[in-house]
Amino acid sequence: MEECRSESGWSMMTSVCFLSSPVAPARAGATKQGRSRTPARMSVPMSQRAKNMQSFRADEKLLFTPNVGAGRTDFEGESVRVVYAYPNQYAVGICSLGYQIVWATISDLPGVSVSRMFTNASEMLPSKIDLLGFSMSWELDFPGLFESLSVLDVPRRSSERSVDDPIVFGGGPVLTANAEPFADFFDVILVGDGEELLEEFISEWQKLKGLNISRLEALTRLAATVEGTYVPELYEVEYECADGPVRSVKPVSSDVPSVVKKRTFRSKTLAASTVITPISAWENIHMVEAVRSCPEMCRFCLASYSTLPFRSASIEEGLIPAIERGLEHTRRIGILGASVTQHPQFDELVDRLSDKKYDDVRISLSSVRTNSVTEKLARMLSTHDSRSITVAVESGSERLRKVINKKLENDQIVEAARVAQIGGLSSMKLYGMAGLPSESMDDVEETLEMFRKLKSESAKLKSSFRFTFGCSTFVPKAHTPFQWFPVRKDSDKKLKYLDKELRKIGVDFRPESYKWSVIQALISRGDRRVSMVLEKAAEYGGSQGSIKRAMKDLKGKLPPLEYYAHEEWDISTCLPWSAVQMSLSDNLLRDHREQAMSLV
Repeated sequence: MEECRSESGWSMMTSVCFLSSPVAPARAGATKQGRSRTPARMSVPMSQRAKNMQSFRADEKLLFTPNVGAGRTDFEGESVRVVYAYPNQYAVGICSLGYQIVWATISDLPGVSVSRMFTNASEMLPSKIDLLGFSMSWELDFPGLFESLSVLDVPRRSSERSVDDPIVFGGGPVLTANAEPFADFFDVILVGDGEELLEEFISEWQKLKGLNISRLEALTRLAATVEGTYVPELYEVEYECADGPVRSVKPVSSDVPSVVKKRTFRSKTLAASTVITPISAWENIHMVEAVRSCPEMCRFCLASYSTLPFRSASIEEGLIPAIERGLEHTRRIGILGASVTQHPQFDELVDRLSDKKYDDVRISLSSVRTNSVTEKLARMLSTHDSRSITVAVESGSERLRKVINKKLENDQIVEAARVAQIGGLSSMKLYGMAGLPSESMDDVEETLEMFRKLKSESAKLKSSFRFTFGCSTFVPKAHTPFQWFPVRKDSDKKLKYLDKELRKIGVDFRPESYKWSVIQALISRGDRRVSMVLEKAAEYGGSQGSIKRAMKDLKGKLPPLEYYAHEEWDISTCLPWSAVQMSLSDNLLRDHREQAMSLV
């Protein structure tokens, strides 16, 4: 299983942050005069999507009982028809633990029916959709968002929707962090953990649906009454000039909060799979979330800062019962979290999973803190059919790790590899970054030296232990201390240098695309004007070149790509996402940034 790395292209997609909104009737091929739309990329016709979904559902093992029709009837109010979409293929979306949880949560709400939709599969859709929800786990899924809206005949922009159109809502790591590039496409953004927020949002919508009020009034009431509900059109953005920075973000009415606060779910249990299927990026796996957030708080890490505070599931009341439920349907278990081994009872969990009754179970961990790798852990994993262990080291430079607040020493990395090897594992996957703030070529050389030491020490044990290094380009993420820093242009050069040198010593190097990282930065630090870029880029095919072509077409209407991706922002800059408040204020984030820079 891949490391949870929301700050780069890798993602476990376990977050349960989601938003939801209504959608218009599904009328294939229909158009409404005067409304701008992205042409539907009907690579998979709706009839074929229905057939695909029928086939996929036949292979699904459900760990809950979906409601049929209007869901539970123990309620007073209007029935609500929801389409819950993932802007990518079924095999990708279904392995999102967050998507699974939200689907099951909606299904269990009184008076609610829900249909799933993916870019290649769809359940039967209602003739009239009340709420259309999207889960956004990756910035570069934007073409799938536009395709889905077009197929459902829903205007892209909220300003073009009428009372006959559904309320379009969204959530997930991308929208929780910075919804602004997508703000014009959503009526509602649900910010934070969705377990309680989603039920409150839909319940309030049920009350409003039967009232004779305008769409705007309904959205205003939702924003005013449901904490964590961000309605972008109720917040006005001013710019220094057409192609200048953001000047201010203010509510247009005193009826809505000046700042929308992220919702935080607190419980002795966290998320666990609601469906198990072989048609998935992770075949037949039952996922169990052990921890949410990470107490280490590496200064670049969205997965840590956006999900604070750190929470762990109770072993007795959460983890073991969830694992046992999954084992009724599969013999493969994935323990998930940004830093699983930070669980306060992790040693006890390892002991419990070492019981003979789990001998035939394949157990995988999403991420392991390097200094917590023990021979006992390695033996438990190797006994349960795991051949590799994954650790995030970021860099081989101890100086640079202090700057980013990665509390780790090279000796601990070498020791982790040694005990993993002794414990019976055959490989180690390490993740790092190029282009972190203050990084120099000396730091890159230290990373190479770290791998030389790893290979040398491994050779002493006379086994064929393998090392893989997945390396991304640093991308600034909203609500982190490094949100003001740019993507460094020398990162591409460093990735190529690492590739060349690591091949010489037999390390499998897997770099992330530098060019796509630049586009990620455009979206991760973008404001509402970036919506124009995404629309045009989708029309041009959604490629890297299409983004550059769109930026060229829109010259003078927003800042250049250089501003969003490659310029360091002043700490006094009004940030595009300032209408949303996470767990830490910008003042605290500035303090964390200054602490980092004091170490340079």
